[in-house]
Amino acid sequence: MQTTIYTDATGFDQLAQEWDDLLVRSVNAPFFMRYIYQRTWWQYLGNDDLVLIAIRTDEGHLMGLAPLYGGTNQAGQRELSFVGCVDVSDYLDLLVDRDCVEPVYLALLDCLADGRVAWDKLYLCSLPHNAITPTRLAETARGLGWHAEVRQQDVCPVISLPGDWEAYLAGIDKKQRHEIRRKIRKIETEAQTRWYAVDSREGLDEAMNAFIELHQKSTRDKEDFWNEALIRFFKALAVELAKVGWLKLYFIEVNGSRAASMLCFDYNNEFLLYNSGFDPEQFANLSPGNVLTAYTIQDAIRLGRSRYDFLRGDEIYKFRFGAVAEPVYDLEIYR
Repeated sequence: MQTTIYTDATGFDQLAQEWDDLLVRSVNAPFFMRYIYQRTWWQYLGNDDLVLIAIRTDEGHLMGLAPLYGGTNQAGQRELSFVGCVDVSDYLDLLVDRDCVEPVYLALLDCLADGRVAWDKLYLCSLPHNAITPTRLAETARGLGWHAEVRQQDVCPVISLPGDWEAYLAGIDKKQRHEIRRKIRKIETEAQTRWYAVDSREGLDEAMNAFIELHQKSTRDKEDFWNEALIRFFKALAVELAKVGWLKLYFIEVNGSRAASMLCFDYNNEFLLYNSGFDPEQFANLSPGNVLTAYTIQDAIRLGRSRYDFLRGDEIYKFRFGAVAEPVYDLEIYR
């Protein structure tokens, strides 16, 4: 195996043609490891300390990719983390060809051991429940005498979708089934409502401004979430995803006013609910956020999707819609 380390943003361009080809062959391939997402995150939220480690066969075929960047943590250690880690990327992982797992892991750890990269701690965050990194890479590191520690970081509540809306309702708690139907009936009878998805570049900038405004209004924590870099990142990401057909930016209007919004990714037969917002000072009695959630689940079923993933966070409303928690892990490795 050969390893190449790219230390500036041109590395993304050099790997562009190979990146998603490897992702298709990888043991695990979260949406947030797509080239589009990783490149856009680095462009708007990255720093100057990129460490892209590419692992190839002697013939030059890309078999592994570790998109990392360095920084100093609170303990004063030199820490390597995933590009995208941690706040706005719900699932991350190494990209490893499923037929070459152990050689790639060994090549990666050899690269980290040979002095070409300065580091004290490797922090691999937001590993999905089905990732092998928390077990297999940890075992490989321990076999070299290194310390490896796995912790559960959070959960992602997920709905396994049936083939139709009534079957979905029949599969959730009776009380919650009644509440969903009641809230839909109430908003549709007491107000003029319209819900729709923005899924192309037409009108997207204005729609993203509306989404951000609703997100900011939701709670004080969400208001404080935004800064100029994040706004640019979200808008750029939305444009890139609209180009390839993975964007679903939903709104519900009540009496002509946008009352709630949900930013979803329609990817790989799944709906990923990335973020949402609503105006708590208008139409709260009509529960537009909950109703829009129900509408998006309906839409995912209509499109034949198999899963509806609420992504990270154990908010109670997710479980009221019948979601089941899947753990997300962090792996820390020290020499």
